[in-house]
Amino acid sequence: MGSNNAEKVMAKANIYISNINKLLKGVKSEIFVDFICSNNKRLVITTNKVAVISDLNIIKKYMKNLNNVDSNSVMNLRLL
Repeated sequence: MGSNNAEKVMAKANIYISNINKLLKGVKSEIFVDFICSNNKRLVITTNKVAVISDLNIIKKYMKNLNNVDSNSVMNLRLL
């Protein structure tokens, strides 16, 4: 993810966290997003516990559908 995209996401991170958590709650997931931060190469989305693939896919789909972010720059989510 380029630095320009990271800056756009970080500017509205609180809104994105809230929206992602609503989506996860809607599918009765026990996972919720704590915060979003960025380093020089990527965004780091921290959850309350280890997420399963279906939860990661919900988060990835949401991030790819953001209007102000280049969806091609959203890489595969993975556990760190």
